[in-house]
Amino acid sequence: MDHLKGLRVVDVSQNLAGPYCTQILADLGAEVTKVEPPRGDSSRDWGPPLWNERGPLFLSVNRGKRSIQIDLKSEEGKEVLWKLIEDADVFVQSARAGVIERLGFDYESVRERRPNVIYVSVTAYGPAGPLKDQPGYDPLMQAYSGLMSITGHRSEAPARVGASVVDFGTGMWGAIGVLSALHKRYATGEGSHVVTALLDTALGWVSYHLTSYIATGEVPGPMGSGFPMISPYRAFTTSDGTLVIAAGNDATFGRLCEALGLADLATDPRFVSNPVRVEHRDELFNILAEATHQHTTADLWELMRDHAVPCSPIHDMADVITDEQVEASGMLPFVNHPEIPGYRDIALPIRWDGDRPKTTRTPPEAGEHTREILGELGYGDEQIAVLLAGGIVVEGDPDG
Repeated sequence: MDHLKGLRVVDVSQNLAGPYCTQILADLGAEVTKVEPPRGDSSRDWGPPLWNERGPLFLSVNRGKRSIQIDLKSEEGKEVLWKLIEDADVFVQSARAGVIERLGFDYESVRERRPNVIYVSVTAYGPAGPLKDQPGYDPLMQAYSGLMSITGHRSEAPARVGASVVDFGTGMWGAIGVLSALHKRYATGEGSHVVTALLDTALGWVSYHLTSYIATGEVPGPMGSGFPMISPYRAFTTSDGTLVIAAGNDATFGRLCEALGLADLATDPRFVSNPVRVEHRDELFNILAEATHQHTTADLWELMRDHAVPCSPIHDMADVITDEQVEASGMLPFVNHPEIPGYRDIALPIRWDGDRPKTTRTPPEAGEHTREILGELGYGDEQIAVLLAGGIVVEGDPDG
């Protein structure tokens, strides 16, 4: 995919949100240079599980990039980064408040030397407010935004959504911000400061719950597999498992009742429309659950599909990997990795003219391209040797 071919991105972010933003840009054809500290991106060590001693979290957000390790606390190291910035279109950082300013790579400083730069700041709580200087991580934002309060079951402790939806969502917003800023720059020649926040992303995920509370004053709580505003719209037990059924409108509810041999339910005053079904959700669930429990999951899944009722079994990751529909999606391509046999990527979830972006580089080893990048910046062999000897830059093992 060459939509962003020629775009140069300098990425000094770590962990998940910033790197996911730049991985999206890399998938779209941008040339991304990942700048890591001498110890490497901390997400490299997040595990177990590990895959050939490599952290799955790091692998999931760093394909398509080259890696250089620089000690940015040294003046010589800072000069290397400035050389990278001289030709950069996009600069992405996710440092804790105050750190990037102390290093001298804040927005104003970078813009002074690269006036049309698109500068992305991935923050925790945003640039204002009493918590603006505090660190933030995905579970903290799920808690603070209220997302955790609506996840899980009422009888249990609050639960975190089992994926880093806040981190990945923030990375997506960062990439969207870059694309919008590029359009502005093409039109005006001006750069932009794109600011994303984990808290903002989390608040966006709970938007309709916030709107509901503002409208009614009622605090929503966790509903397990269910949904507060539609019924029936949840998991139902079968004789050997569970099937999620989503009857999102009256017509679908009628087909569900017919499939289960309960046609009279569709005209029952308690269930004749979605608002009254929501009001009587527990009664409705008990009636339907008694009927669904008479079927196996496989048989009920087939029955629901025969009656055009949206439904799905609850897959675990092993089910997903072997699923025929997932395979047909092309989302899990096998990619030739020099150190990991059977390596598979999780592709960018979008297509252009029927095609997804292909992996151009597997996630780099720490400092794998240090020498290569320094050479491109004009450093000679002797200068590189001095930088390496002084620990100003670190050269990773290209063979792993």
